[in-house]
Amino acid sequence: MKKFITLAVCALLSACTNAGPFVTNVSSDGNNGLVIEKCQLHMNAFMGTVSNENCTNTQIRLR
Repeated sequence: MKKFITLAVCALLSACTNAGPFVTNVSSDGNNGLVIEKCQLHMNAFMGTVSNENCTNTQIRLR
């Protein structure tokens, strides 16, 4: 029984994975520049979902 509980806890803890940050969006700022959005991806294999977390925006001015 102890082995089953240990295995179940390990399976639940390994069901979530974080990766990133990755560029998720690039758009124009309307003033000769770009807005770059980077987010960390969170995959929950147990629920079968992928979501974005901890998003940041960076503005780059083009000449």
